[in-house]
Amino acid sequence: MSVLKQKGSNLILIGMPGAGKSTVGVVLAKNMGLRFLDSDICIQEQEGKLLHEIIAQSGLNAFMETENRINASLQTEKSVIATGGSVVYGKEAMEHFKDMGTVIYLKLPYDEIKERLGDLTKRGVVLKPGQTLKDLYEERIPLYEKYADITINCTGKAIREIVSEIGKNCENMHKGRI
Repeated sequence: MSVLKQKGSNLILIGMPGAGKSTVGVVLAKNMGLRFLDSDICIQEQEGKLLHEIIAQSGLNAFMETENRINASLQTEKSVIATGGSVVYGKEAMEHFKDMGTVIYLKLPYDEIKERLGDLTKRGVVLKPGQTLKDLYEERIPLYEKYADITINCTGKAIREIVSEIGKNCENMHKGRI
């Protein structure tokens, strides 16, 4: 696909848990004729445990090291990759993703994220002891913005609108307008 030739052949979705990375990723992949890869599922498959089990058994630091290592080793082409929300803590993983494709930040305001999320521990959300979701949100936003090639404001938008906007942004990027 010509839209992806300029900067790697992958689209990498980043953002807070609940931003819609996996949901948007599946539809985006289907619409663009690409493969879909969920990096959290890759981690679970390689470790043989659910994310929240890895965190509970090994602790946050070990989980983030594992997440960074596995994401930094992913090898794929012509794929949409939905990442875990904490991927931006892994410098090696993010440098790898920047080299292998276009990083797209799915941005949502805190209130929408809070509304969408259920039990944070069951989702494998990386929260330090005493840290609130609001603290986490404010800590991660600058990291998402730092690594993003494209930022998509997802507030009040249907999946098809988000997918369409990503496609247009990628096309503009390819034509040198971004």
